[in-house]
Amino acid sequence: MHVPATGADQASLEHRSNPAVIVLCMVVTVIEGYNLIVFGSVVPLLLDDPSLGVTPQSIGTVGGLVYIGAVLGALLAPLLAERLGRKQVLMAAILVFAGGALLTGLAESAGVLGAARFLAGLGVGGALTTAMTVARNSASSRRASLVVTITMAGIPLGGVVAALLAVPVLPAFGWRPMFFVGAAMAAAIAVAVALMTIPTDSPQEVAGRGWTTAQKLRSVLTGRGLVVAVLVAVCAIGNMVAWQGLNVWAAEAMVQLGFSLRAALLFTFVLTGAAVIGSFATAWSADRTGPARTAVVTGTCTLLGLLGMAFLPTGVAVALVCIALMGIGGHSTMNLVHTTTSNIFPLPARATALGWSNSTSFIGAFLGPTIGGAAIATGGSTGLFSTYAVAAAVTLAGLVGLMLADRVSHHGHFSAPAETLEPAPAAAAL
Repeated sequence: MHVPATGADQASLEHRSNPAVIVLCMVVTVIEGYNLIVFGSVVPLLLDDPSLGVTPQSIGTVGGLVYIGAVLGALLAPLLAERLGRKQVLMAAILVFAGGALLTGLAESAGVLGAARFLAGLGVGGALTTAMTVARNSASSRRASLVVTITMAGIPLGGVVAALLAVPVLPAFGWRPMFFVGAAMAAAIAVAVALMTIPTDSPQEVAGRGWTTAQKLRSVLTGRGLVVAVLVAVCAIGNMVAWQGLNVWAAEAMVQLGFSLRAALLFTFVLTGAAVIGSFATAWSADRTGPARTAVVTGTCTLLGLLGMAFLPTGVAVALVCIALMGIGGHSTMNLVHTTTSNIFPLPARATALGWSNSTSFIGAFLGPTIGGAAIATGGSTGLFSTYAVAAAVTLAGLVGLMLADRVSHHGHFSAPAETLEPAPAAAAL
């Protein structure tokens, strides 16, 4: 069996970018981001709804179920795509999280609410992984970081849509219409995906059909592939513990530091704004110097920002710089880890590898707010930032290891072992 080249030779196998498909994938992630983030906007109304019978403690569990579903969805989507095709899996995943949103809006108990959020997460995980794979396979290697960044920018943009829509809708109509809107948007984008032609004859897609599912799993989860998979997991989990935790707890931490609620909310706006703007700047750099190397820089930004908030005097200027550094680092680092993952593994295993990086990132997203809640309860804002700084330091160590692995791959030292040339290959080359 022919094995597509890895490392630097992969670029020659990839065709030029397909902008229409890439834009469609970004719109998919906007809708996902809306359905993922909208829950946080309605929590106060959920607690006040006597028909649900939820408590602050149970709301935390219900909110976390979306990430458990997303882990499962991200792992299953590449496997299902091998049998059904990526377009079909993408449409199915979108319809699943549309169903989850609809069921959430109709929920009359905490149990149904939790099941609905799990279902929504299952669809989000599957759709995000598939959309990222389709977008990456529709782009040349020279634009890999930019394309992943454009696709992933949909998540915070969806959150912005949710926040803006909540202002007029929640006071006038309550919390349920927010989920009905999410379901309607998901159904509309499912129709758009059905009408869009997603190429299946690109070198990337053809290469993917050259290996069996078992071969792809062995490529990622055995031998030298396993070493890189562990590094990716360390980076993804550690980064998302800090980043998702900050998204939940940053405002409360700033209030505890003595800032007004209005100022704290402005700081969270800086956090999100720096994340979006910074991700495009770092993508530009990554497509020129390499995503793994740039990820080390962005990971350092996250760590410096957290250490600054934990140990430096908390004036406005210092806080603004530190918050901006955390925003740039948190969002960009995850994008760059995904890009490095898509580059370092051979083409046939790309979707499987991206499923791994996405699923581990959702594990971090689930853990981050919980860890942060315990940290801020016991150590206040300093405890929060210090705890997330530990996660950022672990992430940075993993990023350095990933950069070294990527460098070896680029220079061809991870050449395909002889057994990979057989019908049942062992660990793929890195």
